[in-house]
Amino acid sequence: MKRSTTIINLFCALASRRQFMALVASSQARISMSETQSSPVLEVRRVGKKFPSVKALDDVSLELQAGEVLAVIGENGAGKSTLMKILAGVESPTSGELYVEGQPRSFSSVEQALQAGISLIHQELNLSTNLEVGANIFLGREPTRFGLIDGRKVEREAMKFLKMVGLDVSPRTLVGKLSIGKQQLVEIAKALSTRARVLIMDEPTSSLSQHETETLFGVVTALRDRGVSVIYISHRLGEIEELADRVVVLRDGRYVGQLSRDELNHDAMVSMMVGRDVSKFYHRAAHETGAEVLTVDQLRTPANPRLPLSFSIRAGEIVGIAGLVGAGRSELLTTLFGVTPAVAGSMRLGRLSHPPRTTVEAIEAGIVLAPEDRRLTGLILSMSVKRNLSLATLRRDATLGFLNRSSENRVSHDMSKLLQIKSSGDDQVVQYLSGGNQQKVVLGKWLATKPRLLMLDEPTRGIDVGAKEEIYKLMHELAGQGVAILFVSSEMEEIFGLSDRTLVMHEGRITGELAQEQLSEAAVMNLATGGNPSTSSRTSA
Repeated sequence: MKRSTTIINLFCALASRRQFMALVASSQARISMSETQSSPVLEVRRVGKKFPSVKALDDVSLELQAGEVLAVIGENGAGKSTLMKILAGVESPTSGELYVEGQPRSFSSVEQALQAGISLIHQELNLSTNLEVGANIFLGREPTRFGLIDGRKVEREAMKFLKMVGLDVSPRTLVGKLSIGKQQLVEIAKALSTRARVLIMDEPTSSLSQHETETLFGVVTALRDRGVSVIYISHRLGEIEELADRVVVLRDGRYVGQLSRDELNHDAMVSMMVGRDVSKFYHRAAHETGAEVLTVDQLRTPANPRLPLSFSIRAGEIVGIAGLVGAGRSELLTTLFGVTPAVAGSMRLGRLSHPPRTTVEAIEAGIVLAPEDRRLTGLILSMSVKRNLSLATLRRDATLGFLNRSSENRVSHDMSKLLQIKSSGDDQVVQYLSGGNQQKVVLGKWLATKPRLLMLDEPTRGIDVGAKEEIYKLMHELAGQGVAILFVSSEMEEIFGLSDRTLVMHEGRITGELAQEQLSEAAVMNLATGGNPSTSSRTSA
């Protein structure tokens, strides 16, 4: 009996020990799992990048957690794009290390980054508009059957990823028939089809309407909930406040700090980005307005030939044009500039007594236009800063029909100094300048012509807050010198902060005009959606 009791006690002890060991092992497993889950999905350690004439990144480190939306912000030239290109395999770092899921990695190609689960969605969409949606999603990675592309599988698999991003279109739809917003969602679906765990979005909303932007925000939130990590780059700080879990700030190629979700606000981000307290961007200075510079009467544009437009603008006046995407704002400016000659109506500016039939006629009359897409229609990217700055004055400064080198050098020097264009020299190729400095080159080219009417279409699109402040200040200085300024902006803040008067457009018509003291978001949106002008006046009072 005593012996059997001893054996039972021994078994109990052994059982207790096994339970204890199992408990320890389980605990260790949970700790290990917790550590794995909390370890970064992507880590950058002391990364640097040198180009022949500039150090783009200097000792930058950051971490990205699974299921996190990390915003990376900074002025143009801060190094954001260079860092993203390194993460996506477009560029190789000069120094430093990358870790994916705790493992050291180095990428010499985009394919290697994709294999590691990192996908970059560029600001300029990288889709073939002549191909179907499904073909774009699997371009270069098409599933095959018996050596041929398996079209049915392309459709079937594409539908899965289109549903993930909430895009209700057939995989057989031509991409060229989709809106820019839907094309953006196709890009995201394409990235997800590579099984990407990290999505890098570079200015994803720069060409989107408000509705399309809200759709994109919903997709980003859904991706985060599914454990996909997102690096989000935008100069629209309101978007950052709404979406980001955390913000990392770069300045002059260096990491300067980060803000947690609780610390996120506009002023804190701006202060870290520019290294100073920028409490007021809109330096409204009182300036006298002169005689009417431009008078437009019953002007009909090719985009909206049945809708006449009438308005005027005085010397030294800044007039904003507000409205929703598709309202006809850009089309009005291109007609005034002679890109798309008017169908009917009259216009007077100085000696010009009719709408310009060509851009040359407009420029000679003193009308210039800085377009919305500076890279496509505002610059010759392969040419130098000097060549771009002097383009608009070549005819004026020519000597017996030949290029005047001394005049070209003078224009380049004067405009670079006036606008504080940051480059390695006026021989630097414009393509490699930051977005803000590219925009300054566009403005410098036109300011060299000494215009009477300066038209700006989305003048601060895709540029940082510091460069915005400089452009706002320049606009007020030019108005003070008697230049009439007509500008289009989708940012309500700019309309409120810059306009002496605001014209509001809806579906090709000018639905109302608001004086500075009448401006309010409700008043503008009422007119922008086709509301009654008298209702807007009462709303803004």
